[in-house]
Amino acid sequence: MPVDSQSYHRQVDQKNIIKLRELIEDLPSYVKDFFRGIDSQTSSRTRIAYAYDLRVFYRYLHENNPELGRKEIKDISLEDLQSLKPLDIEEYLDYVRVYSSQNANFRSNDLSAIKRKLASLRSFYKYYYQKELISYNPVALVAMPKMREKNIVRLDADEVSVLLDHVDNGEQLTKRQLAWHERSRVRDLAMMTLMLGTGIRVSECVGLNLADVDFKNDAISIFRKGGKEVTVYFGDEVEEALKDYMRERKTIIAESGHENALFLSSQKKRMTTRTVENMVKKYTQTVTTSKNITPHKLRSTYGTNLYRATGDIYLVADVLGHSDVNTTKKHYAAIDDDIRRKARDQVRLRKD
Repeated sequence: MPVDSQSYHRQVDQKNIIKLRELIEDLPSYVKDFFRGIDSQTSSRTRIAYAYDLRVFYRYLHENNPELGRKEIKDISLEDLQSLKPLDIEEYLDYVRVYSSQNANFRSNDLSAIKRKLASLRSFYKYYYQKELISYNPVALVAMPKMREKNIVRLDADEVSVLLDHVDNGEQLTKRQLAWHERSRVRDLAMMTLMLGTGIRVSECVGLNLADVDFKNDAISIFRKGGKEVTVYFGDEVEEALKDYMRERKTIIAESGHENALFLSSQKKRMTTRTVENMVKKYTQTVTTSKNITPHKLRSTYGTNLYRATGDIYLVADVLGHSDVNTTKKHYAAIDDDIRRKARDQVRLRKD
């Protein structure tokens, strides 16, 4: 793959690195060691999320802890961190349910967000404990909140068919949306068909370059989380939609710096994840208003269809790029009964 294919992901990483430096500028200096330590094992996006969580944690200590409140945030030491008790951590988790942000607006977190904040603290404390910079880890003694299993939101097979028809013909769109539909129809159909037909992430989709599409092998080259390059194969429906768009794409002169991007916005620049999220919302609301369908839900829809068709959870994990098959099992366990039911007629004991 040409070096150019990495440029989008490199640019995103560079922006995130700059943003990370801004976020931790007001935190104690040793925090930088943590982010350097996890750099090779995490994505830049994950590190940004950790930084936001740690800012909230230190602000909480500064404003609410009777001992540490006497110190400026930058002066809170590792010794101070290991002086905390599990109860202090639990009080912090209770605090982040609802708290006022720096701009005086109230923020709230559901159980999944609180769980993520605890996971951030676990990684943070674990790093210094393993480096023997602290001798006590109070966070390790705090139980992870238990969450009720949620049903995975996905489109049903008939909804997928209707959705693609609506993308193609503009049915159920408002007059204002229809005004733009003819200009973007071919592109939108290609993107929606690609995501539903391969299960790629929205960031992987917008990161595609023209050179990443290989019609000879019916494949695309993408960069997974962590920068790993993989080949994803597509079927006839995706091929047809992509070829239709490629004919149109060749007639578009992209803005400088966006010449290699596969999918272009109306401004002739590489599409952003936010733009695709809005596009998915626009079209899926013409099919269902009871399901909040996002690009990630299109990915879940693909995973569900693949699992139902093959019954191979390891194949689904591999195609979706899950590093741990248990993640895949958790998402698609509810379909197991359907697979088992199909198995009852697969083995014949006596010939007809």
